Amino acid sequence: MDEITNIKENFKAEVSHHSTEKDILEAAKRVFQIKGMYGARMQEIADEAGINKAMLHYYFRSKDKLFDAVFQDAARNFFSKIREYLNVDKPLLEKIEYFVENYVELLLQNSYIPAFIISEVHQNPDRIKNVFMESGVSAEMQFISDINTAVSLGIIHPVDPKQLIINIIGLCVFPVAAKPIIKTILSLKEEEYLEFIETRKKEVSKFIINAIKVH
Repeated sequence: MDEITNIKENFKAEVSHHSTEKDILEAAKRVFQIKGMYGARMQEIADEAGINKAMLHYYFRSKDKLFDAVFQDAARNFFSKIREYLNVDKPLLEKIEYFVENYVELLLQNSYIPAFIISEVHQNPDRIKNVFMESGVSAEMQFISDINTAVSLGIIHPVDPKQLIINIIGLCVFPVAAKPIIKTILSLKEEEYLEFIETRKKEVSKFIINAIKVH
C-alpha cells in the first residue's frame, strides 16, 4: 500500500513540476515579447507566472537559461510548421497561396518570434543556427524541387528558388514584425490592422504568382 501511495505521490509531483515549468515558459514568453531579453526582469516573469522569484530560480537558474528554453521551444515548433507548409502536397502555385495564408497566421500567433530571431542573430548566432538545424528547415526542401519542376514545365519563368523563398518569407514577415510602424504610418487601429493583414495574405500571393507565372 505504501509503495502504491509513493508511486501516486511521485506521479502527482511530476505532473505538478511539468505544469509549473510550462506556466513559467508561457509567462516568460509574454514578458520577453513585450520587454525583450535585456529589458525583462526575473521578478516580472515570476509575478506573471504567479510564483515567487526563488521558485523561478529553482526551475531556471538565470534569465539567459530561461530565454534559451523559451526560444528553443517556440522556435522549434515555429520552424517545424514552416517545413510542413513548404512540403504540403499541392501544385506550386497553390502551395504558394497555402504557405502565405498559413505562414502569416503563424506569425500573428507568434509575433515575438521575428524579434527573437533578430536578437539572436546579433547576440548569439550559433544558437539560432542550431535551432534551424534541429527543426529540419533548410534550403534543400521539396519546395525547391517543385519550383524547378514548374520552370521545366513552362508554368513559371526561370527563377532562383532560394531568391523566391526569401522573397515570399520577407513579404510575409515584415508586416507582422513591423506592426507598430505600420499601424502608425497607416493610422490603423488594432482591428483595422488585422483586416489589413487578412487582405495582405491575398495580395502577397497574387504579387508573387503574377511575378513568376507564365501568362
